[in-house]
Amino acid sequence: MATFTHQWFNNINQIDAHEWTRLFGNEPFTRHAFLYALEQSHCVNQETGWQPHHLAVYEADKLVALAPGYLKSHSYGEYVFDWAWAEAFEQHGLAYYPKWLSGVPFSPIEGQRIAIAHANTQSVYEYIKKQLNLTSIEQGWSGWHVNFCPKMQAQALCTDDIMQRVGVQFQWFNKGFKTFDDFLNTLTARKRKTLKKERAKIAQQSITIEWLQGSHISPETMQLFCEFYQRTYLKRSGHLGYLNIEFFTLLQALMGDQLIVMLAKKDNKIVAATLSLQGENTLYGRYWGANEEIDSLHFELCYYQGIEFAIKHNLHCFHSGAQGEHKIPRGFEPVFTYSSHYIVEPDFRAAINDYLKRERQHMTMYKTQCADLLPFKNQ
Repeated sequence: MATFTHQWFNNINQIDAHEWTRLFGNEPFTRHAFLYALEQSHCVNQETGWQPHHLAVYEADKLVALAPGYLKSHSYGEYVFDWAWAEAFEQHGLAYYPKWLSGVPFSPIEGQRIAIAHANTQSVYEYIKKQLNLTSIEQGWSGWHVNFCPKMQAQALCTDDIMQRVGVQFQWFNKGFKTFDDFLNTLTARKRKTLKKERAKIAQQSITIEWLQGSHISPETMQLFCEFYQRTYLKRSGHLGYLNIEFFTLLQALMGDQLIVMLAKKDNKIVAATLSLQGENTLYGRYWGANEEIDSLHFELCYYQGIEFAIKHNLHCFHSGAQGEHKIPRGFEPVFTYSSHYIVEPDFRAAINDYLKRERQHMTMYKTQCADLLPFKNQ
């Protein structure tokens, strides 16, 4: 029987980058470089409520599993909403924070949260679950959470006490399209006309779009993008956003080959920009900012240009972030997301488990209702 040990790390640089890549590969949001940039730029630390607390599992001296993790003192920037749980704890005189979260800060992106390189993966999962449960009790955490993991990983973590949560996002899928018109031709005539009209507004306003990748993204462009991003966050949320210029600069230096900046220009002046990341088969549209409101520009830059890019580069999926029923008529399909949750306090665990069972039923119906609204001819 395998004998495992584990260690906690409060700095990702304490874990060898090559070893990290051996387990996680090069999907952008779990790359060592991406998480390092978050730490080095101080976007994640104790002061921001995201204290790095990564888990490494060993068999003898060999690293066999990794889980990027954070001790949280709030629930901002997670996109799996548990504020009601925290409020219920507080109303009963209990502390919901700290909690341990395995996820990618500020990014509602599905991916492996626990990377395992071992012949008996389930034995590793069993060890990890046991240690997380014990550490939660020993350290006074309210529990632990694994957000936006694949369905199979959520199922591997699930027990009577470890609960599965289901959500819905909207993603665009490339069905062998060669051009944007190929995609448009799959839509009903009315929806196709609406999208064409929306895109025509951009040309009518003399707006042009430029794509920049890798070394073509200058530091000045990244600085301007960050200003747009922070200005847009400030207007929408009253703060400058979770990320800063130090993060974006490091991202460009360390992962420039996976970055795509899309610029919108009016009268030869940049008025808006997006920053996306490219995985093996997926384009991830993540960050957006603008310095003025322009009719239909958000849809063009954040959705239609992403679809164009995915088609041109033969990418299977375009993931444009969380929520957004307005994506449905633009061809973004509802998909389930999965997360796993453990709460130490048994009465609250039972109450939350009951709530999640009802929520899963609601999400199943919601996904079906959304699918019925898709704009495709065969819908």
